[in-house]
Amino acid sequence: MNAPVKEKSQASGHPQGDKKLDAREILRMLAADGLLTNRDVADMLATRSRKWQDTHPLILIGERNLPDARTPDKTLNVETLTEWLAGAVRLPYYHIDPLKIDVSAVCTVVSHAYATRFHILPVAVNADEVVIATAEPFQREWISVLEQVTRRKITRVVANPADILRFLAEFYSLARSVRHALDQHQNLPNSITNFEQLVQLGNSSSLDANDQSIVHIVDWLLQYAFEQRASDIHIEPRRDVCLVRFRIDGVMQMVYQAPVQVMGAIINRIKHLARMDVVEKRRPQDGRIKTKTPKGEEIELRLSSMPTAFGEKLVLRIFNPDVLLKNYLELGFSDEEQQRWQSLIHQPHGIILVTGPTGSGKTTTLYSTLRELATPEVNVCTVEDPIEMVYPNLNQMQVQHNLDLDFASGVRTLMRQDPDIIMIGEIRDLETAEMAVQAALTGHLVLTTLHTNDAPSAVARLLDLGVPAYLIRATVLGVLAQRLARTICPHCRTMTEPDEQLWHDMVRPWKSNPPARVANPTGCLECRMTGFHGRTGIYEIMPLTPTLRTLVTDTVDLAALREAACREGMRPLRIAGAMKVAAGLTTAEEILRNTPAADGS
Repeated sequence: MNAPVKEKSQASGHPQGDKKLDAREILRMLAADGLLTNRDVADMLATRSRKWQDTHPLILIGERNLPDARTPDKTLNVETLTEWLAGAVRLPYYHIDPLKIDVSAVCTVVSHAYATRFHILPVAVNADEVVIATAEPFQREWISVLEQVTRRKITRVVANPADILRFLAEFYSLARSVRHALDQHQNLPNSITNFEQLVQLGNSSSLDANDQSIVHIVDWLLQYAFEQRASDIHIEPRRDVCLVRFRIDGVMQMVYQAPVQVMGAIINRIKHLARMDVVEKRRPQDGRIKTKTPKGEEIELRLSSMPTAFGEKLVLRIFNPDVLLKNYLELGFSDEEQQRWQSLIHQPHGIILVTGPTGSGKTTTLYSTLRELATPEVNVCTVEDPIEMVYPNLNQMQVQHNLDLDFASGVRTLMRQDPDIIMIGEIRDLETAEMAVQAALTGHLVLTTLHTNDAPSAVARLLDLGVPAYLIRATVLGVLAQRLARTICPHCRTMTEPDEQLWHDMVRPWKSNPPARVANPTGCLECRMTGFHGRTGIYEIMPLTPTLRTLVTDTVDLAALREAACREGMRPLRIAGAMKVAAGLTTAEEILRNTPAADGS
């Protein structure tokens, strides 16, 4: 962010003086700069109401979504008008991204009453400078006051007035809740100096998890995660603070640093909502919460707690039921991949393996597939650890190790339930693999997962578990390996010439010429300036054809199997990713980061 320069002089035609923006004056400035026609200005002035006295001019004008006279296919929304205003008064434009603001630090700079009075919001603070967002660039009386109080340089930036109002309320409300919680927490020492105190802090807290301040903090955390499209929430205790981080599009983002004194109450509140044992902090626990997004959509969260040196760590995985409604195109399947997958899943019996590391989208693919297969004419049963999403057309059973109900015994039970299709959450040992083979041999279709790098390696993994090669040849229908890659934001992507060396590094040892143009991430407000928005699946599908079955031996040659699979039509993960790059969906760097080499090395 560049340092601000002085506003335009009086001769520029823009208002000066210590006063609030006036809607009529802003309309005149917009017309003078060619953004609005005289007719649009006249129409706006003709519809004046009492609302004009209480609403910021940029919000009033932005709500009308008037066309930009310079570019008629674009509209003048509040954000566009804010950026224009910043340029008009020669101050830096600033988009408030709460993920990049240290809420606990900025709220100590200015009191809530003072910030509300002048509609200003601190957005960054260091030892020498405070950056303050305003939507009233001609109000300056507060600058000298804050410079004297803070003894720091005040740097002004222009931000969306609606965002300032919203985050002014949210940030200070959160800060008040934390401060109130700390005020209730008088029994603990002011500083943690040794491990014993940390253990004591984890085992007992004078803060009530149902205290209204703690309830507000947790509610804000959950709603904020939904709004930011987070897939996971991590609450991580450290020696002096408790870190809160979100995983967004596969990348971890720092969100908040909570005082260590309120950490236990926050975790207890979440555990209470998940019906977990609040008292037990020495062993891992699992739980789940059902709640709603700000839009009223039902969301399910799966919780996992883990004891660490500084207290309990809690991870909340967010499951949106909408993923069950995704079709194969939305998952990232190409037409050819969809046809190959459909030919596998509509076989009457056999084993279909879905492989990939944790977080590669295997669960989403399986649930979307089961949703298609679970018609009224068939009985679809699952055994999972844990049940990721509850779906009404499935008969779902959860593994419970404390009751000696593991995957193998679960499949054994399902075999007596007259199933047509069985989904096994994961094959982890020989006993589960043998039960899957037995189910396939007795006429059932079995879908399950393995953790391998690519599709051919799934055969070697089954052999390592102890499944004989002849049973693999008799039962396995095919393997789908997958990864997730971030997709380029459609709102800001630009087309550029490809880096030929990077392209050849990606497709090696395959020979392929790069496309004429590839998409490049730029960054905009829609993607929070990251250049990426959402993720897409990358798939490698290997049907076990008669030719490939002959290569499945007790001492299988993976290189030969992979080469033969490619001749039979299998497209390696990295090559499938290269096609996504050529289609303008993602970047070569994303594919290189998320997929193994095309030769399996």
